[in-house]
Amino acid sequence: MPEQSVRPARPHHKLTDDGRRVREVLTYSRRGSRFTPRQAAAWAAYAERWWVPDEAVDAPDFSLAGLFGREAPLVVEIGPGIGEATVALAAGRPDADVVAFEVWRPGVADTLGRIGEAGLTNVRLLSVDAVWSMEHLVARDSLAALWTFFPDPWHKKRHHKRRLVTPAFAHLAATRLSVGAEWRLATDWADYADQMVEVLDGEPLLEGGVTERWAERPETRFERKGRAAGRAVTDLCYVRR
Repeated sequence: MPEQSVRPARPHHKLTDDGRRVREVLTYSRRGSRFTPRQAAAWAAYAERWWVPDEAVDAPDFSLAGLFGREAPLVVEIGPGIGEATVALAAGRPDADVVAFEVWRPGVADTLGRIGEAGLTNVRLLSVDAVWSMEHLVARDSLAALWTFFPDPWHKKRHHKRRLVTPAFAHLAATRLSVGAEWRLATDWADYADQMVEVLDGEPLLEGGVTERWAERPETRFERKGRAAGRAVTDLCYVRR
């Protein structure tokens, strides 16, 4: 269970004393939410089963494990996009439960469609802030794995503060991994790869570095787009000490 029963307000829900919304630096921006007909059909067919409404996490008895109705190793993915890697990796791990955090609703719909096509029952999607969720919904030493593939690079220097992989988040994530569990990452932006290495090498609870491309991870749309633009893809793997 999370470490505290009364959770603080989620991002976009924090208010000042005089009732104004608190301005927050987040690792994502909410893009367009218009569905294609295929996405709309997938949403209608599967959202009620496999997507968790934002307000559900506010319930005092909410738990990620409770979404599956069984005891199983828990894996978190942050930013699955359209779910290509999510579905392939979850299909190879039927004995694990996968929780994927994605705020882009059309991407969630695409992922739901892929889950349905694959006949999986071990994936759930949430659209609440992943950093907040890692702190308040994920217990210490509980994750069997963490996946972060092609996070938003926020490549303009003035936006680097919005990148996901920072010292603060690296420490938070490390405390949520169980001893020996892997954090797998990939990016097609060289300067972000360098930052990831610097940050993760500096986290005492982690050990690892740049690695060969993870064979289990399928080539995703984002990866193909990066390669087409001439950007090399860097895979990283860090293990909780």
